[in-house]
Amino acid sequence: MPSLLTLPVHDVLPGTPRSRIVRLSLEGRAFPFEAGQAVMAGAHGSRARKPYSIACGPETVEAQGWIELLMQVERDDSVGAHLPRLRVGERVDVEGPLGTFTCPGRPAEHRFLFVAGGTGIAPLRAMIQHVMALGRKDEIAVLYSARTPDEFAFHDELVAEAEAGRLRVSFTVTRDDPTAWRGGRGRIGRAHLEDLVTSPETLCFLCGPPALVNEVAPLLGELGIAPARIRAEQWTAAGA
Repeated sequence: MPSLLTLPVHDVLPGTPRSRIVRLSLEGRAFPFEAGQAVMAGAHGSRARKPYSIACGPETVEAQGWIELLMQVERDDSVGAHLPRLRVGERVDVEGPLGTFTCPGRPAEHRFLFVAGGTGIAPLRAMIQHVMALGRKDEIAVLYSARTPDEFAFHDELVAEAEAGRLRVSFTVTRDDPTAWRGGRGRIGRAHLEDLVTSPETLCFLCGPPALVNEVAPLLGELGIAPARIRAEQWTAAGA
């Protein structure tokens, strides 16, 4: 059942040029939730709140003592009227956990594909951390789409996990980019997925703009993934 907590901002870290990773200290409290769930967050005492996926797994939260939220910011570095001051020590009202887009506590599957668009990486990061924390020899693949190379949140972390052999990761940008980007280009298509789907028993999680989710789900079906193994959540522009 959702609860209401008031938590201080422990840290504010860069995510992308248009987002920040906000750590809220639990101050020793337990906060049970399922990987993929979200909270409603807003300034202490305000009725205005917005939903944010918890961007780290339950095991990570228990170990580090804070939850992480990926928050979009405006050009002036503000979050919005619901949280006008985003700074260390600011107290934030948090209601949750909420949502049914979750990864099972101990999945029967041992192959996973996580497909993210933009800030849709937040709940998928929590799921990835959760699966890795199970300590099994699972196959984990990540396909991440963003408009430009600087919009990949948690890019270095994902690359480090890939280099350590804990997962496979593929990035693709959807806008013309004049930089020396050497990763993938274009909207996610069948070719992107064929490189990462190794078995019809893969459990797939999709999170991103409606267009991405609506296009990728049928492609997974063409590759032999049953609908029951495709779980999706659509982000709107204000949903992150």
